[in-house]
Amino acid sequence: MSSGHRRNWWTLPSHQLWLDTESSRLLDFGTSLDHPAGGAAWLDDRGNPDLDHPALTYITARMAHVHFLASVQGYPGSRRKADRVFDGLLTTLRDSTNGGWFESSADATSPDAVKNAYTHAFVVLAASAAAAAGHPDGRGLLGEALDIVAARFWDENYGMCADTWTADWTELDDYRGINANMHMVEALLAAVDAGAPTIWRERAVCICDNVCTWAAANDWRIPEHFTAEWIPQLEFNSDDTANQFKPYGATVGHGFEWARLLVQASMVATSVHGHDYVESAKSLYHRAAQDGWQPGPTPGFVYTTDWSGRPVVTERLHWVLCEAIAAAATLGRHTGEDRYHNDYREWWDVAADSFIDHVGGSWHHELDSDNVPAATVWSGKPDLYHAVQATWISRYELRSSLLASFG
Repeated sequence: MSSGHRRNWWTLPSHQLWLDTESSRLLDFGTSLDHPAGGAAWLDDRGNPDLDHPALTYITARMAHVHFLASVQGYPGSRRKADRVFDGLLTTLRDSTNGGWFESSADATSPDAVKNAYTHAFVVLAASAAAAAGHPDGRGLLGEALDIVAARFWDENYGMCADTWTADWTELDDYRGINANMHMVEALLAAVDAGAPTIWRERAVCICDNVCTWAAANDWRIPEHFTAEWIPQLEFNSDDTANQFKPYGATVGHGFEWARLLVQASMVATSVHGHDYVESAKSLYHRAAQDGWQPGPTPGFVYTTDWSGRPVVTERLHWVLCEAIAAAATLGRHTGEDRYHNDYREWWDVAADSFIDHVGGSWHHELDSDNVPAATVWSGKPDLYHAVQATWISRYELRSSLLASFG
């Protein structure tokens, strides 16, 4: 039976209430978000700070981002949490000597410290949210972070961001990657919505165009790893298939995440090279769903596949399901097509049955192929970014960024 417009979950007040309740539950997770060194702590399965981890800049920025946006929506308590962890981006995690941001609070004295685009993308995202929330240092930090991106990471020749520098900015690694550029697109769209110059939206579009070209040439499985000249390296990390940030093969969750971002970009920009972002988004979504979804008594998405679509890492990571839900909501609202709504309902069912931890709080960050909590790729429940955003993207009007949706 066709789901029909009136039956779409995202039009039902009861489902909207469920989403709001779940986002509130998530935002309450964590006995304390604060790391003694400054910034946000890595949270364990029960929400207690795990001080075996230093304060990580990307975790700090993600937690600041979600709590600033929560405060904009009127969630009591979130602004104080956001202010406290954001302070780490202004102090401990910021390199006052060389500029930019360390990867963690341990890096200021580490001879092996590096600075990468992935981390700086999240600093831009957090600063955008801080600026929108009225933090007195938000707009200044956003300008500073964008200046670093322009000076150190943005490569006008390729229309992409480089990846990793030594901490003193003296040596640029030859590796280039899609993951950092994906998060940079999200951050740059938000930055412009927070008042940054529109050149940053144009740069986000350059990245989107490149990814559409590479994905279309590879049967809509996005190459993730590249040389310094942006030549795809499809066998990269074939001996380290479950790498947290640079896994081998096609990353299923990134297909969904890019699908969502392309639809968002299409609302404010036009492809320079003539790509139809919505059609590209559909192709990425359909490929990720076809390759990644494992039906049966313990349904879920695998983490990665090879280049023919066969599963490689079969653990189910919560962020993959979150991005699948967000992409289904985005394309469903934008196109009105029933298949996205049907997927949306099925995938929220899996979240409720298997990932949402009603006892310990938050979501299990990883399950094995039997949907039993695991820690092969991830341990603990370090942050709320993907899960909270899944509830918000499912609930609010589609715009170029969550900032714009809440504005």
